[in-house]
Amino acid sequence: QVQLVESGGGLVQPGGSLRLSCAASGFTFSIYHMGWYRQAPGKQRELVARIGNGGSTSYVDSVEGRFTISRDNAKKTVDLQMNALKPDDTAVYYCNGMLGSKDYWGQGTQVTVSS
Repeated sequence: QVQLVESGGGLVQPGGSLRLSCAASGFTFSIYHMGWYRQAPGKQRELVARIGNGGSTSYVDSVEGRFTISRDNAKKTVDLQMNALKPDDTAVYYCNGMLGSKDYWGQGTQVTVSS
């Protein structure tokens, strides 16, 4: 059974940091491209950061330099370190694993940036 379980969300003040983690099981994690998406109320889901199965990374412009995605194939986890958080970062964050036609999603974790 495929599972992606996110953790680490919460309430943080502007300028603060959070680290999201996603634990994967039920598929060959190391060969999958992994990503973090987010969806704010009334907006479409957007790709925030992606890390390929070879370790290459990419980010949406709005988080470049503030967020860092990483993966640990031995632990089957993918993390998103979020620094200098802004109110516009408020959203539900989803972990995603993709390979060809296979597309897996976690249940999401809420991140709220507010004073």
